[in-house]
Parts: sequence; C-alpha cells; structure tokens
Amino acid sequence: ADEAAMAAQGQAILAMGPRAVLIKGGHFEGPEAVDLLVQPGSITRLARPRVATANTHGTGCTLSSAIAAGLAKGLALEAAVIAAKDYVTKAIAAGDRLRIGRGRGPTHHFHAWW
Repeated sequence: ADEAAMAAQGQAILAMGPRAVLIKGGHFEGPEAVDLLVQPGSITRLARPRVATANTHGTGCTLSSAIAAGLAKGLALEAAVIAAKDYVTKAIAAGDRLRIGRGRGPTHHFHAWW
C-alpha cells in the first residue's frame, strides 16, 4: 500500500458516515511514519521521522488516548491529532531508555518528565 491507497481507503470509510478518519501508516517501511487524517474536503498528511526501535508496543492505544485527551482539553480535531502524533513519536523515541520485559517494549509515556 502507499499514501494514495491510504487516502482512497480513508475516503471510502468516510463515505460510510464518520466525520473524520485517521489512517495509520506507521507499519510501512521508509524514512517517515506517515498517517493521514481524512475529513470531508481535506486530507492532512502527518509525517514524522521513523524511529528505529523495538519499543512500539501499545502505540495505537497511546495515539487514540492522546487524541481523546486533546479533544477533552478543547483542541480542534486536527490540532488534537497533530499533538497526539508528536507525543507518540517522542514516546517511541524515548522508549529505548526503558528496559522492561522481552520482545517489543512499551513506549515511554512519561518521557517529558523522566
């Protein structure tokens, strides 16, 4: 799949009735982790540098929770998604500082504090 396919899928899902669709592309290969926020009349490309790490356990849950927190704080949807994407990217990058368990480790949710 590529970004055009992601956008097409986002539009197809949008046609089913939601007000917005976030298509995650973090599992694709390449130098960037690209997500697309698809809304009626617009597609916002959210690209951040891909972080080389095995600490990616829980990234989807973290992203959705961070978006919900942004909305609860009164941010507009696009601003909440952008803030959440930035938070998750930093949490993934900081995850290598954690030495927890085996295999895919967690992101570092408290990277801003320690």
